[in-house]
Amino acid sequence: MNKFIGYRCSLCQAEYTPDEVQYNCPKDGGILDVILDYDAIRKSIKPDELVKSQEPSLWRYLPLLPVTEPGGEGTTLHAAGWTPVFTPQRLAQSLGLHHLWLKDESRNPTASFKDRASAVVVARARQIGAEVVTTASTGNAGAALAGMSAAVGQKAVIFAPRTAPPAKIAQLLIFGAQVILVDGTYDQAFDLTIQASQEFGWYCRNTGYNPFTAEGKKTAAFEIWEWYQYQAARVGFAGRITDYEERGKYETSTDRPFSARPLSVFVSVGDGNIISGIHKGFKDLLALGWLDQMPRIYGIQAEGSAAVANAYFARSEQIIPVAAKTLADSISVDLPRDGVRAVRAAVQTGGSYIVVSDAEILAAIAALGKVGIFAEPAGATSYAGLVKAVQQSLVSPDDAILVLNTGSGLKDVRAAMLAVAEAPVIEPTLEAVKKVIK
Repeated sequence: MNKFIGYRCSLCQAEYTPDEVQYNCPKDGGILDVILDYDAIRKSIKPDELVKSQEPSLWRYLPLLPVTEPGGEGTTLHAAGWTPVFTPQRLAQSLGLHHLWLKDESRNPTASFKDRASAVVVARARQIGAEVVTTASTGNAGAALAGMSAAVGQKAVIFAPRTAPPAKIAQLLIFGAQVILVDGTYDQAFDLTIQASQEFGWYCRNTGYNPFTAEGKKTAAFEIWEWYQYQAARVGFAGRITDYEERGKYETSTDRPFSARPLSVFVSVGDGNIISGIHKGFKDLLALGWLDQMPRIYGIQAEGSAAVANAYFARSEQIIPVAAKTLADSISVDLPRDGVRAVRAAVQTGGSYIVVSDAEILAAIAALGKVGIFAEPAGATSYAGLVKAVQQSLVSPDDAILVLNTGSGLKDVRAAMLAVAEAPVIEPTLEAVKKVIK
């Protein structure tokens, strides 16, 4: 089955065959959406077949992806995705919410959401015979590409700002990628990566540039969809199907078990590719007829890097660059390359954008830590946004809410230490212990 049939420009809607273009629209530079043959997919597989799959990774959704079987089973390439969802009851109680969940993407092989995109991009690179894959990254995307490439022996070259957290640079080097530190911003590294890929014929993974990154990131939406069907049925949201094994036995839209209660998804936003990828995943499911209603998507940005939020509040799709400055390095971007689709993700789903301060992000790191979730600043930003959404009555106590933690706190220990008080240093005596014990 040839399910990948072409591209469509997100700006001018021009369509291209898979062989005509590789990155952006040649007419206006717009980001390309991958077009799938939904009729062919519907004929080849039923949703119950996906649900019953024993594949514990994003590759359980291979029939919905524009790549062929990646190979490398048993490697990190084959272990990305299928991350757990937790029920942080104490956080829910503190916010007055009845239905709160957290999906922890730090459980991915290189400890961030970016593994999803890199796994699919590397699979595509192998499919087209690319010798070298390259990307610009503040750390997470590069680590993901380096790790996924190492799993299958793919050569990778990573451009990163020299200010990237040391833990992230260490990952790049340990995975064997060629690392080039740029004495400049992420945006400058981004532009340099494109120039190098054009000069040397490398395959460029850059987000907001390579259409396949969103295809990898959309797999989180597939997992949320599959999980929520079960969760909705288990807690009685759906009101129709309560047995897990019965979920897949439906044929008509009136029988589908997806909850009548809309789900709200909170996700941090930098260049805009994660939120647009999640939106793409839900749109694919809607087009297939497997999704009853679109979840509401809330994009959260740091005050110091809020170009997408600024456009949303201005009711515009014009993304005006900012001089980004935030401790959340993974979402610190002057010019979000996927900004237009990121705005649409909130507008078209009835969600919103929320802007939070660095202080609120640090508070969110500490709050998540107290329920056993160690999030990096960008990962905690989504929870900081939920806190503010509750304060501003953007969500109600009965709403079903899922927060996405996009990366591990071990990625940026320096920022984590700012979120907590320093540990006391004492003499090795019991009396000294009594003085500091709580």
